[in-house]
Amino acid sequence: MFAVVKTGGKQYRVAKDDVIRVEKLDAEAGETVILDEVLMVSDENGAKTGTPLLEGAAVEAEVVEQTRNKKIIIYKKKRRQNYRRKKGHRQQVTVLKVVDISLDGSKKKAKAPAKAKTEAAPAADTGAAEAKAAPKKAAAKKTAKKTAAKKAAAKKSDAE
Repeated sequence: MFAVVKTGGKQYRVAKDDVIRVEKLDAEAGETVILDEVLMVSDENGAKTGTPLLEGAAVEAEVVEQTRNKKIIIYKKKRRQNYRRKKGHRQQVTVLKVVDISLDGSKKKAKAPAKAKTEAAPAADTGAAEAKAAPKKAAAKKTAKKTAAKKAAAKKSDAE
């Protein structure tokens, strides 16, 4: 049995006990992560595909470690200009070990309450952001009136 999951903007073909390196996830080593963006599941009965995702399907994985990939060298050069730049970059990744692949999503329900709490916090912050934005707009209008008054005074002095 295998599944195709999407995480970090990439797609991975995983089976039980596979170890994969994905873009950094917010989890500590030893924690369990539920990957609920499953595109396809295949078993002995055949393949099931989603449009684009399979409803209720989930992949449970354990975080092995948080680490960094090998260094990638970025080298730029412009010929005849004495222009050479060399930079390096190491991407942060999470190493996952697939524990279980399920079609019914029974593992997925345990993770849902945690997401609801994180979504409630930003909603409260948006109200505070709107309250702060309103005084800034009022201040901008006051300065506009002052500049208009100065221009009118300048025209009177030119007429005299």
